[in-house]
Amino acid sequence: MAGVESKSFDAPDDVRPFTGNGQAQVVELAGNTVVKATFEPGWRWSENVRPIAGTDSCQSPHFFYVISGRLKVVMDDGAEVEAAPNDVVRVEPGHDAWVVGDEPCVSVDFGASPAYARRSGS
Repeated sequence: MAGVESKSFDAPDDVRPFTGNGQAQVVELAGNTVVKATFEPGWRWSENVRPIAGTDSCQSPHFFYVISGRLKVVMDDGAEVEAAPNDVVRVEPGHDAWVVGDEPCVSVDFGASPAYARRSGS
């Protein structure tokens, strides 16, 4: 394996559209998955990704940086956070999330599961 590796979201390894309202661009580097997600206004995990994931709540961990927009995350136990530009957020499995306001939320996730928003069989 090379000592340095670089990829661009301009040419991602995979693009995973949500069920409406956005997409996840995925790059793989040295066995690590990095996801640039664009969540459009109206996006909600329980409506736009649950049909893809097939679970009651999101079971992917996340460690993400918010570039723009706002995202509300509510854990299954009721704990919650609202992420804004320049926030870095860690989220364990077992949550819902949705865009707050009328601006798309764009984030880069360094902790997502490699299967995040991947349709079964793909």
